[in-house]
Amino acid sequence: MARPLCLFTGQWADLPLETLAEKAQSFGYEGLELACWGDHFDVQRALKEDSYCQEHWELLQSKGVLSYATSTHLVGQAVCDPIDDRHKAILSEEIWGDGDPEGVRQRAAEEVKDTARATRKFFDCAPERVKSYIERRSYCVVNGFTGSSIWHALYGFPPFSEGQIEAGFEDFAARWTPIFDVFQEEGCKFALEVHPTEIAFDSASARRSLEAVDNHPAYGFNFDPSHFGYQHADYLGFIQEFADKIYNVHVKDVWWSDKPADAGVFGGHAAFGTNGRYWEFASPGRGKIDFEGIIRQLNHCNYDGPLTVEWEDCGMDREHGATEAAELVKRLDFKPFMGAFDAAFSEE
Repeated sequence: MARPLCLFTGQWADLPLETLAEKAQSFGYEGLELACWGDHFDVQRALKEDSYCQEHWELLQSKGVLSYATSTHLVGQAVCDPIDDRHKAILSEEIWGDGDPEGVRQRAAEEVKDTARATRKFFDCAPERVKSYIERRSYCVVNGFTGSSIWHALYGFPPFSEGQIEAGFEDFAARWTPIFDVFQEEGCKFALEVHPTEIAFDSASARRSLEAVDNHPAYGFNFDPSHFGYQHADYLGFIQEFADKIYNVHVKDVWWSDKPADAGVFGGHAAFGTNGRYWEFASPGRGKIDFEGIIRQLNHCNYDGPLTVEWEDCGMDREHGATEAAELVKRLDFKPFMGAFDAAFSEE
């Protein structure tokens, strides 16, 4: 369906945007999903500097690429999480402040609101091709994480009560509904990457998260099948159920073992790349995700947003992997047949 083919910049934040944009174009991508870290997209500069957004577009176009979404995974994670020193490593000094957990969560929430405002400002001065795309969809997209106050309760002993789990969804609703309201005011959608450690990590929890915020019109999903596969969660069924809430798609693969492993599905506290793990993220086409099935389901639901490669594979050179991933997506993104395939047999 000629959906925009993009590369998520989050795993490339060690490179200046100018360098990455040039590389992405040479790999075969037409766009970038801009992470709000490194120098890829600075929310506060976008809001405060009159020329920042226009200069960003000029830089991207000079390298032959565009953009169709931004991402706030790192800051979004801090909105609902129990805060500790891990978060200090991924947050700016302004958001971390004195490290008081509630203060961090509140400052993170304000930054996500500003991300909606900055993203709208950025796309309002986009080149005509992108602007017409945004107008056709009637919204712009910020992908990200929500964090979760109850991820640690996934499997615990003594067991957690249903009341404790419900309190976690209530916390999500209380913290994120005001954020979603700002997104709605700005004509933006927040697309949660359904992912372990978030309030939604499979279809059941995604459904419950929507119920918690009364199906807020600004809240939906960034569909990434890699986070479903090794859990044995139904990623094709997710597309069918949440078709109208999928605002972005990440093309990311995962491999899992056909037989028992030394470190099981929980990972055994073993680092990625450790021999004996049950599962590992893989370059698209190198794992076990059924990407053709995904494309067929996306065609069924008329998804016309970006197909964005989020490249992770600790066993492969990333430039080699990003290049072959672009080739894979171009080959798979076929147009659906319009009409009935057997219509030619009719005498009428």
